[in-house]
Parts: sequence; C-alpha cells; structure tokens
Amino acid sequence: MPATLHEHALFAGSPVLAGVHHVDLDLEPHAHDFLEIAVIGSGDGRHVTSQGEHPLRRGQVIVLRPGAWHGFLDCTDLTVANCCLSAHALRAELAALYDIPMLRRTLWTDPVASGTHGVAVTTVDPAAAEEAITEISLLERDLGADQGRPGRVLGRLITVLGILADGRDPERETPESAIHPAVAATIARLEAAPADPWRLDDLARAVNLDPAYLGRLFGRYVGLTPLGFLARLRAERAATLLAHSTLPAARVGAAVGWDDPTYFARRFRTLVGLTPTEYRRRSRSAAHTQLSTPAESTDERRRSRHLPPSPT
Repeated sequence: MPATLHEHALFAGSPVLAGVHHVDLDLEPHAHDFLEIAVIGSGDGRHVTSQGEHPLRRGQVIVLRPGAWHGFLDCTDLTVANCCLSAHALRAELAALYDIPMLRRTLWTDPVASGTHGVAVTTVDPAAAEEAITEISLLERDLGADQGRPGRVLGRLITVLGILADGRDPERETPESAIHPAVAATIARLEAAPADPWRLDDLARAVNLDPAYLGRLFGRYVGLTPLGFLARLRAERAATLLAHSTLPAARVGAAVGWDDPTYFARRFRTLVGLTPTEYRRRSRSAAHTQLSTPAESTDERRRSRHLPPSPT
C-alpha cells in the first residue's frame, strides 16, 4: 500500500515543486497531499494506479489530485518531469488558474472525472512534451535560486501548463467557453462549506435554475454532477485531515460532511482507492520517516523509498 508524500516536508515554502528525473528503479506506489503533474519523456516503464498497470509512452501527461496515488514499475532510462502544486495554494494564490478553461480541464475536470480515483492520463505531442520538460527544468532552476524568484516561478508555471494544454490532440478535445456563472457560484458555495448537507434542489434554487439544468451545466463544464463534485471535494479535504490531524477517522468523515462512518469509508475508498485507515497509516509512516531522520537530506529520504529526488 502506498505511503503519502507531504507538501509541508517537500515544498520549502513555495507553492510549486519541480524536477526532471532519469529513473532506472521501480518508484514505489505513493500518494500525495498536493497536486502532481508528471510529463513522460524518453525511456520505458509501466504506470500503476488503482485502475491497474499500463505501459508508459513518451508524451503522456499524468495529473494526480491530492489524495490520489500511483507508482512506476520496470523503469529503464525513463525521463519523468514533475511539476507539483500545493493543495492550499490551489485554493489561495493559485486559485485563479481555475478561471482559465484549458487549465481548469487539466488540473480539475479530467482528474476528478467519475471512476478515475483522482488520476488523469492524457497524451500531448512528443515535441510539446520535450518543450514542457525543458521548461520544468528551468522552473526547477528558478525555484533553487538563492533568493527565490516568485515572479519567474509563476510565469514559468503558466508556461508549462500552457504548453501541455496546447499540446493535447485537438481531435480529442471539445472547445470550452468561459465557465457558466451559475457553475462558478455553485462551486464557490461547495468549496466554502463542503460539510454542509447540500442537496441539488438547494444548490439550484440558490442560482435560480432548474436542478436538471444545473446538472447538465456541471456535466458540460466540470465533467461531474454537482454532488459528484462535492464528493470529490470532501474526499480531498478528508485526505488532508487524515494526514495532518489526529482526529479519529469517524470524526474526519463527520468534519467533511459524511456522518455515517461506514458510508464515509466506502465513499473515500471509491474516490481515493484506499480506506481512510489505510490512507492514514501510510501517511503517518511517511511522516515518521521524514521527522525521525534529521541527518538525512530530503533527497536521501526519497531515494530510500525509491522515489525521484526533490529539486535542489
């Protein structure tokens, strides 16, 4: 079962983490409490998620929402470029990314689509993948600058995301317009109070729409029903509480709006791929490793778990 990587131990005060890695080892399955984008370059390997194992191909882009997990097997000279975003920052200083339709699809819609456990795998043109890998390498450099370069980091991040969005196969894409105001208002309500006992009728009444029409709008702009989006949001918040608090699992479920412990466990496992107890156990194991070996560098700790080194 996967361990959990924590942004508080890896991000060094920045909302972004980046690095380009050349992998010849298995990368053991691991979850994150942050969002990860992995761009696949040259080399060979297999990708494992809760959906099974699949061969890796040059040009693949893997996006994992917080709480999701994956790993890599049988890697041979595999190039993987990682660009990771703080979950907290995605609700704060990086929240404006949601207002850009192409980025909303990349970071939110695709990975929260029903049945994917928070993981999306898409493909871009190989040339776009190589360009994105180069930009991620430069992003790693900017993050490692002595005084930090927050302006350049933000600009470079937007460039990476734009390259990946532009590189998608246009024949498989559908045009998106600006998000509908009713959808945006409903998402804001759910984000602000995910534990409230929301019903579709209540959400539709708040934006003066028919419930069925609001559902169709969500399907068009988000890829989920309003209550499906709420479930994914609750699972992500629950993953954060399980990793960072000592609340009993049942109280975690109640804190995010699932009062019935059995129902909470079932919904969390459906959306994340692990039970709450399994997720917390792996989170605590990872946190203990991070805190109990102060003489080791972050890179040494990651190598000990067969994970790629963090940016330096």
